[in-house]
Formats: sequence, structure tokens, C-alpha cells
Amino acid sequence: MFDDRSSATASAATPVALDRPAKPAMWRGFRRRCPNCGEGPMFTGYLKVADRCPVCREELYHHRADDGPAYLTILVVGHIMAPLFHVVFTHFRPEPLVMATLFTVGCVALSLYLLPRLKGFVVGLQWAKRMHGFGGVPART
Repeated sequence: MFDDRSSATASAATPVALDRPAKPAMWRGFRRRCPNCGEGPMFTGYLKVADRCPVCREELYHHRADDGPAYLTILVVGHIMAPLFHVVFTHFRPEPLVMATLFTVGCVALSLYLLPRLKGFVVGLQWAKRMHGFGGVPART
């Protein structure tokens, strides 16, 4: 069905160039850096992924993060804030309005902090696993 001869030849000729370790790529993405070189910024805005890295010229426009970073953000914020909410309520018993205000501000702040980092994490994972068009040979400078 598929012709694997070209990919087999390319992988046999340059096995090191095709190796993309996932952990460093995800860590670079979490730091909002290019998953390939770790030097260039991944984003041109708060959540807008650059078309290519300004340092190594790696194309980044292939990503399909979609709703994944938002779901991960909700998961992480919920798992941090829910136990904290319980501890604060049981130990300190603050006024309901004070508690609601503190936890609203905390949830929003943590969400705004984590969302671009988790999007970078997802894009780094997609790059490392050659998903959604990231399958080409790394760009040469």
C-alpha cells in the first residue's frame, strides 16, 4: 500500500539526524523555546506559534495542539487547587467571599501561566514524534 523504500533509505543514510528525543523536546516546548534547537522563541504572541524558529529555521507551523493544552491546563489547575481549597477551608475557615476571591484569582493566574507552557509542551511532543507534518528531515542552517 505504501512505498517505504524512500523512508528506509533516508533512515539508513542518516540515523542520527532523524533521532528526536521526546523529553528534551517537551522540556524545550514547556520553556516556550524551539523543540529543535532550544534557543529560538516558539511563540510570536501569547499562544501564536511562530511559523519557523528564527534561530535554526525549523518549521513549526505544522502543529495541531487544538484543545489539548486547555484540557491539560484544567487538569493541572484542578488537581492543584482542589486539595488546596480543602486544606484552606478545613484549617482556616475564611469568609466565603474572601475564599472565593482568592481561589478565583489563583485559578486564573495559574491557568494564564500554564496555558502557553503546556501548549509548547504539546507542540514539542508532536515535533519529537513527527506528528502532523513534522516528519521531514531537520532543517539545515
